[in-house]
Amino acid sequence: MDKLVIAGGKRLAGEITISGAKNAALPILCAGLLTADTLDLSNVPLLHDVSTMLRLLRQMGLQADQNGERVMLNGGAIDTLEAPYDMVKTMRASILVLGPLLARFGEAKVSLPGGCAIGSRPVDQHIKGLEALGAKISIEGGYIYAKCKKLKGTRVVTDMITVTGTENLLMAATLAEGETILENAAREPEVTDLANLLIKMGAKIEGIGTDRLVIQGVERLHGAAHSVIADRIETGTFLCAVAATGGDIILKNTRSDILDAAMDKLRDIGVILTTGPDWIRAQMSARPKAVNFRTTEYPGFPTDMQAQFMAVNCIANGTSQVTETIFENRFMHVQEMNRLGAAISIEGNTAFIKGVEQLRGAPVMATDLRASASLVIAALAAQGSTTIERIYHLDRGYDQMEVKLSKVGADIVRVK
Repeated sequence: MDKLVIAGGKRLAGEITISGAKNAALPILCAGLLTADTLDLSNVPLLHDVSTMLRLLRQMGLQADQNGERVMLNGGAIDTLEAPYDMVKTMRASILVLGPLLARFGEAKVSLPGGCAIGSRPVDQHIKGLEALGAKISIEGGYIYAKCKKLKGTRVVTDMITVTGTENLLMAATLAEGETILENAAREPEVTDLANLLIKMGAKIEGIGTDRLVIQGVERLHGAAHSVIADRIETGTFLCAVAATGGDIILKNTRSDILDAAMDKLRDIGVILTTGPDWIRAQMSARPKAVNFRTTEYPGFPTDMQAQFMAVNCIANGTSQVTETIFENRFMHVQEMNRLGAAISIEGNTAFIKGVEQLRGAPVMATDLRASASLVIAALAAQGSTTIERIYHLDRGYDQMEVKLSKVGADIVRVK
């Protein structure tokens, strides 16, 4: 397995180009199942999860041609309505094929998903919503079996806000008969990006960006061209790297308007931020200031940025509290941070951090995607050398992170 070796203490300076958002690209790829026409997608990130999703879609008969960050999909010859366990076990987003298959073909067989071990993340809200739309669903032998001759529009109120649940039900509703109202819908920019693509394909959706989506079902969807939204989590991760190490970097091909909560906290930390329509400049010349925060659904502070900000708090001036409200197992990076000399204790869903002046390099192990990123940030700020094992987690959500960081002055190498 690959690992990263990082010699800390280097300031960052230069430019980084941000990739397309993983969490937008995955549902957008699944939207290719909704039409027999061609989808022309650009700014698709080169990630392990994207490759896994494309393999899954190809296995179903979807034609998928990839050329760098451009992907052409054609769903005119889909002949398999199953997502098997061996394809689904490594990636929870595979559940996103369920809604489109059911809506267009009337049936689907999808393995219960796997992915990062950061919490239970049940799929019961997906099932509840599809049953409300008329589907008959059973779970046998680890598989979801779903059937419905024609989905019928209705009002769906999910018990909790769920991003993938909203995306699955949104895609299904586009081809349902009549009007569907999704209450308590997720408002994340990645959901908005999917909705914008569906409208280009001929869907009728109102309330985009709000917690109430109204969808008028149509007979069929057609092809379209779409560029995937910039990855706000990758953007935030590199901004945290500057906050921890100091320096002056410009992030290109990104947006500041979908990262407001994190940007506000970065300013509190002491980062000087200037922004344009598609760029962000971050400058940092002092020790970070400790900040308290609580994760919550968009537009609140994103759970996917919690670990990265905690890495900055570890070397900040002062003490801080971090409360995680989304995923119950999302403090697995704390033990590894403490191996680097951090002073973090946990009580329930709150971490208490006492900032130290200096972290020191040590061997550590990545436990999930965002934990991997937080360990990279901590290692960049630490004195001496740090080896990070199990970085296959990192490759699921960051496109060549070590290459991008090397270009702005980090001493980071991948060891095969």
